Amino acid sequence: MLNKTRLLTPGPTPLPERVRLVLAQDMIHHRKSAFKQAMHATQEKLRVLFGTEGPVLPLSCSGTGAMTAALHGLCAPGERILVIEGGKFGQRWREIAQVRGLECLTLEVEWGQAVRPQDVARMLDAHPDIAAVCVQVSETSTGVLHPVRELAAVTRGRDVLLIADGISAVGISPCPMDDWGIDCLLTGSQKGLMLPPGLALLALSPRAWEKAAQVAPSCFYFNLLKERDNVLKGQTLFTSPVSLILGLAESLDMLLEAGLDAVYRKQWALTMMARTGAKALGLELFAPAHFTWGLTSVRLPAGISAPDVVKYAAEDYGVYLAGGQDRLKSSVIRIGHMGWVDWADVLAGLSALKASIEKAGGWCGSRDYLSLSFAAYRQALEGPAGAPLPLIHS
Repeated sequence: MLNKTRLLTPGPTPLPERVRLVLAQDMIHHRKSAFKQAMHATQEKLRVLFGTEGPVLPLSCSGTGAMTAALHGLCAPGERILVIEGGKFGQRWREIAQVRGLECLTLEVEWGQAVRPQDVARMLDAHPDIAAVCVQVSETSTGVLHPVRELAAVTRGRDVLLIADGISAVGISPCPMDDWGIDCLLTGSQKGLMLPPGLALLALSPRAWEKAAQVAPSCFYFNLLKERDNVLKGQTLFTSPVSLILGLAESLDMLLEAGLDAVYRKQWALTMMARTGAKALGLELFAPAHFTWGLTSVRLPAGISAPDVVKYAAEDYGVYLAGGQDRLKSSVIRIGHMGWVDWADVLAGLSALKASIEKAGGWCGSRDYLSLSFAAYRQALEGPAGAPLPLIHS
């Protein structure tokens, strides 16, 4: 009999007890003073998290809803945009753009690899009418971290908006939008923010707000200008996801009490732990160079089915992993280690992964994978006194 289950998927992620207790509180009305006070307080914390001086809009939807709101609010039909397509969610940018009636150029990147900023610059030089570049900070389907800071250095000197999907990055790895020059940064509630699904967050730069004022609304529900007006009054445009907003306030308190540097260092350490453990097991890392801090993608041995491994890990060990997506569905396993996850969870995940691969008929290597992975975690977490976190794409 299993005594504990561990949710190590790329979202939803586990909920801290503090957040669950807030979610269980009595309902309050979304147009009354108590909720308005909570909204105002949450805004200040969100600005710290996003690294922006502007408002951060809460939207009652999934992360895909925020992606939709961004393209409908910032781009007019017929405009040309550039999509970085290196995974399932890069494809989603293209699919949303096509529904919006945009002319969509795609820069295809091999799955498992990061886009090269110089290739983006060449595309912008060749097509000076491109209005926006759409990219994932963290491509959740592959475990790749794109060089968004370097992409912003390319776009900020041009009349081109950089629209970044930070759904599996915000609260997990640094992406301060004002400092880097990101024009639109969005995320969802169910990953680094340690909340249930159903809430998305979106912030714009001053020049993005200028562009939004020039784009005629195409959707009654997603209206960024009206959402901003309401947020400044401690409200949302339509019925607010009250419990999720109150839970968000608590999760933000937890992140800020720890300090964002400490949060990011823990995420980096868990990433080093998972990657070291996977390599010690003889598994190939799917994103070998530029990798996200919230999940680790590994290729399975030939002939081993990812759905089988996922099934055995859940049924026999209470560990919930995720398979790959699209073309990677049968060959890749994704180990989530974002949000309310600790080193013991990752060790359990590695152990379940090994046993499940072997049950499926595969072979895994070193008996020392647990000690090696924990040593990597300790080294990354502690490091030399005062050592900074590694730069993302130095």
